[in-house]
Amino acid sequence: MIDAHKLKGVFPPVPTPFDNNGAIYKEGFRQNFEFWNQHDLSGYLILGSNGEAVLLNSTEKASLFEAARRNIPDNKLMLIGTGSQSTRETIALTITGASIGADAAVVLSPFYYKGLMTQGVLVKHFHSVADASTIPVIIYNMPACTGIDLSAETIAAIADHDNIIGLKDSGGNMVKMQQIRTLIDKPFSILAGSGSFLLPGLAVGAKGGILALSNIAPQYCCRLYDLFRKGEMKAATSLQNRLTPLNSAITSRWGVPALKAAMEMMDLYGGPVREPLLDFDESLKPALKEIINKALNGDAN
Repeated sequence: MIDAHKLKGVFPPVPTPFDNNGAIYKEGFRQNFEFWNQHDLSGYLILGSNGEAVLLNSTEKASLFEAARRNIPDNKLMLIGTGSQSTRETIALTITGASIGADAAVVLSPFYYKGLMTQGVLVKHFHSVADASTIPVIIYNMPACTGIDLSAETIAAIADHDNIIGLKDSGGNMVKMQQIRTLIDKPFSILAGSGSFLLPGLAVGAKGGILALSNIAPQYCCRLYDLFRKGEMKAATSLQNRLTPLNSAITSRWGVPALKAAMEMMDLYGGPVREPLLDFDESLKPALKEIINKALNGDAN
């Protein structure tokens, strides 16, 4: 079983490949992993936000876990998104993923009954999942999608469980990230949830990142991580500044449709998104291509 010390480096939250009929396209998965596995990635997140997790049913999720497990080598971690609206469903999916061979579960906070999601409710939810799970649990804070931004105090209270080893934080609040470090007195790994603030996150104690950008530019994301570790801050800052516009384009600006379109431009399998999402607007593709070219026109080695 992995612990917080192993939860470091760069992890792509991989998109779910669909065919033109809307079914999961496992051959596209295999093609993409052939490319990703060539790079110094620490592992992968299956069914994060970029995996369109909320648009898949439980049978499809299990099938995707199985396909991913076949394509992820033993030296890379397999993280799985299992957060659901009910504690019961979250536990069931976590147990399923563990039986398939996942290394840890990344659990998004439930959000539908937002007004009732008090600290006490959330702590009980996460601790119930952690109690039932045979694999470690990672908290996932994603305020842009859930409408709930977990406070540092709530995260620390949730983390007070032996089987909860880390946090994926997509909020981007560096002050809060520092505060979390001071509140949690145990081995606990924070991962930046966006390529737009990977370097600032590392600077305040993050151990790596789960980055949409690393789906299309894994070598650049790994390079940025390595530059920071070597203390080469001038080069790291320059690379971060170059990559941020591209990361923003495929996340906060245009989202998953743009990420899949960018993958196609990089000769990866992107494929269609699942409705109600709409595929990326053809008229915007030249602008996206230009952003890609500007970001990736340097040496990544």
